[in-house]
Amino acid sequence: PSDGWDAASLVKNADMAMYAAKSAGGGAYRFFTEAMNRKAQYRLELENSLRKALKRKELVLYYQSLVNDARRIVGMEALLRWHHPKMGLLLPADFIRISEETGIIVPVGKWVLQQACAQARCWHAMGFPDLFIAVNLSARQLVEPDFERMVTDVLEKSGLPPERLKLELSESSLIQNPEVCITKMKRLREVGVAFAIDDFGAGYASLSYLKRFPVDTLKIDRSFISDAMSSRGDQEVIKTIIAMARNLNIATVAEGVETVAQKDFLASHGCDRMQGFLFAHPVPVAQFDKLLERQRSAAPSTTTP
Repeated sequence: PSDGWDAASLVKNADMAMYAAKSAGGGAYRFFTEAMNRKAQYRLELENSLRKALKRKELVLYYQSLVNDARRIVGMEALLRWHHPKMGLLLPADFIRISEETGIIVPVGKWVLQQACAQARCWHAMGFPDLFIAVNLSARQLVEPDFERMVTDVLEKSGLPPERLKLELSESSLIQNPEVCITKMKRLREVGVAFAIDDFGAGYASLSYLKRFPVDTLKIDRSFISDAMSSRGDQEVIKTIIAMARNLNIATVAEGVETVAQKDFLASHGCDRMQGFLFAHPVPVAQFDKLLERQRSAAPSTTTP
């Protein structure tokens, strides 16, 4: 009786248990629980709301600074947020997986790229022409047949120079279909677009693939940075990644830098670009404007007395 009072309910609830078992993998089995039902209802509600979020203008971009070893802003990463009408401000971890599984990530990803490129062009017009914008991509976006055309169209319409756009992909998204990824990345590299591997070291990308991918930057996973001051092993991993990248003529960025000790350690071993709460939290456009103006006002005058 706890599993349902009629055939339709029993079949529906057995279906939930089946998908839970499949997700667990390894020949696992699962019995239906009410928690599964609540999770399914939550997912359905979230999926339906997400399909309407673009039209309702509930999505917004925050920006987080990427700085050099002198703590000057050299670029920014565009980070998606969702102002859900009932649940409040949601982070990507709350809805990105659903958006990828349902394909909603394709129109959402295009919107993110359009907004980020247009905003970066605005900052160039404000007197910061050297800033680059980093935008995350999913594997689902990359396999779209018109992906390269979509990116070049967005760049053309926004007026952003291609060399000021950096597309970030995770290791896992690259190794799902490496040959397709390499071909598409090379085409965009030809027009000037740069590529970074996000969360490097946390996945399972083959080093032989790394040599073949047209990658400009490795972003060292924050899990290594967070324990670097207490773990000799993490320190050695960080130093190895930096040295390997340097030998391949690839830049490195450290993610999740939160302390001065972490910053000094990274800088001393040649990682000259960083990102994290030590420098700035992700903020809306108006607050990022203030960060840039503060940096401009703090810059030493070049006027000859």
